[in-house]
Amino acid sequence: MRDKMIIATSLVVLCFAGGIFFNKVYQTPQKSMQIYERALSDYNGGDYSNAYYLFSKVSPMSDLKPIALYRQGESARAIDDNVSAVKKYQLLFKGYKKNPLSIRAKYLSAQLLVDDNPKLAKKYFDQIMQEAPNSDYAIASEYYLGLLIINKYKNSENAIFSASQKQTAENYFRHYLSKAPGGRLANKVVESWLSLEKEISPDDYLLMANTLYLFGEYSRAQEMILKTNEQESWLLNAKNLKALGNISGARVVLNEGLTDFEEYVTEDEIIEAVDLYMELSTASKVNTVNHLKSILSDKGRHYASALDCKYKTNEEKSKCYNQLYINSSDSRFAPKALSEIFLSAVEKKDFSLAKKIGNDYMKKYSDKDEAPMVLFWLGKISEAKKDYSEYMNIYKNVVSNYPDSYYAYRAYLRMNHREQPLLTDYILPKPIEFPYELRNQLLKKLTQLEDYEVLDELLGHDEFVKSWVLYKQGDYSHSMLVARNAMEKLEKKPDKHDLRWRLVYPVHYYEEIKKYADKNGNNPPLMLSLIREESYFNPHASSGVGAKGLMQLMPATADEVALGRGIDYINLLDVESNIRLGNAYYSNIKSALSGMDVSAIASYNGGIGSVTKWKQSLSYVDTDSFVEKIPYDETQNYVKKVFRSYWNYIRIYNGNG
Repeated sequence: MRDKMIIATSLVVLCFAGGIFFNKVYQTPQKSMQIYERALSDYNGGDYSNAYYLFSKVSPMSDLKPIALYRQGESARAIDDNVSAVKKYQLLFKGYKKNPLSIRAKYLSAQLLVDDNPKLAKKYFDQIMQEAPNSDYAIASEYYLGLLIINKYKNSENAIFSASQKQTAENYFRHYLSKAPGGRLANKVVESWLSLEKEISPDDYLLMANTLYLFGEYSRAQEMILKTNEQESWLLNAKNLKALGNISGARVVLNEGLTDFEEYVTEDEIIEAVDLYMELSTASKVNTVNHLKSILSDKGRHYASALDCKYKTNEEKSKCYNQLYINSSDSRFAPKALSEIFLSAVEKKDFSLAKKIGNDYMKKYSDKDEAPMVLFWLGKISEAKKDYSEYMNIYKNVVSNYPDSYYAYRAYLRMNHREQPLLTDYILPKPIEFPYELRNQLLKKLTQLEDYEVLDELLGHDEFVKSWVLYKQGDYSHSMLVARNAMEKLEKKPDKHDLRWRLVYPVHYYEEIKKYADKNGNNPPLMLSLIREESYFNPHASSGVGAKGLMQLMPATADEVALGRGIDYINLLDVESNIRLGNAYYSNIKSALSGMDVSAIASYNGGIGSVTKWKQSLSYVDTDSFVEKIPYDETQNYVKKVFRSYWNYIRIYNGNG
């Protein structure tokens, strides 16, 4: 009986103690969220000591605990308490091995241990290379592993830095520069490599020179280039000489490289070199292309022929592209050549031949850049023949298969028998949201907590998530560009309601845009589209020729418009001033061109004088024909990009398309 009483009493004590422990450890999810939120607020406000303390109060039972440990490590590191930082990182990667932050925590620990505990640092770096060999942390680890070898001999008077150890360090540095020539540590890699004081091969000097070029150290890069093999470094040499302002020297190097060393570079590098040569040449485009044709062979031959066709007169162009297609049917230039042959047949109104060529193109190249254009013009051929069911079906296919393209916009207009280029002046801006449905509760919490740094680390491999993080951090231009490039890579485009589209076509400064567009009789979504293409929503954008701000106005133009309209403005980098003046300028252009928006958009890029001349000299039957015949590639592409943006803003935010 006495034993039973002792056991009962013990159980009561244990339960009581367990209750105290449970109450100490257990938190409701809401309480953990509140603690983490306060800690993150202190961290972002620079109160790292209090943030460290508050993050420690997140319950071990919460799914936020490993993130809180990481944040404790970051807080300690911010106040140079490296010992505490390492301890927290270690708790994370040892206690939560499968957590996505584990590798980063191990990397940060190893970084902090390089000087104080190099043996343990090496162990961690080696583990990172084994556990995450394709990660950026593995690449960075190669630098530190090489550095640890150097430090070992630098910090010991009696140690002999053997040739084999130098070779091992050099291998680490070589691997880093081969994988990440523009990486954050690449400049340090070059310095550490040079400190080995061993013979360096021409190929390795080329790796170093490329890194120095990418970091803008052009004079030092030139010193390295002189120690490389000329046949392998000529393209880098030319780019570096251009950066140094030695244009004539760059031309000489390009000419020699394209003549004698074509076999040592890839086809992509040949194309880059040819484009640079075209840019730097003082001769006419035609004469420059003729010279290139005379010196290029193998990899560059087809590209030279493509450029030759591009600068031919209209009478010679069709024949040139025919010959190019015959000679290079298996090259990357074949789709462009066939599309030009198709357009030539359309212009000549040889619809039977054009239809045959167009159908052939779509069978072979439906995934190529020119495909939406070819399909759209096949629709116009059917429309010219008054085959209603066929052309409606073709236009629907353009909108369905290439939904975000300029030609989807033009097809939509044709389907609805609209002659005016503007669909509406109304959009309903919607907020940027996380681009995916979140089923993971931890990610949901971090989104609600606005812990963008950790979200980027956990999901940053997804470009749309990276775009969203950049947007939330206020970097609108970079955000849009990342999302745009990610969308371009998708073979099949998502539905227009997909949240990723809002990142590609975000709505910024719309209150000011609408205010001044309405005041000047402009279309607000069109002005939004123009700003997107001009500056990517960067109010501090500045071009090489001096255009400034969101609408990329030249100062002299802005002053002229301001004087004519009686506008006082702050400066062109001021958002409201720029949008006000830009809308006034666009209104002036549009009025001078009979209120035609397509002509005004072309003039905004190519100049009103050029557009007036084209409208008088070009033979065209409608807007589609005029745009295809704009002789300046930059201006033609600009018109298509602005109206493509306009179309996408309407379909994403207004339900059309």
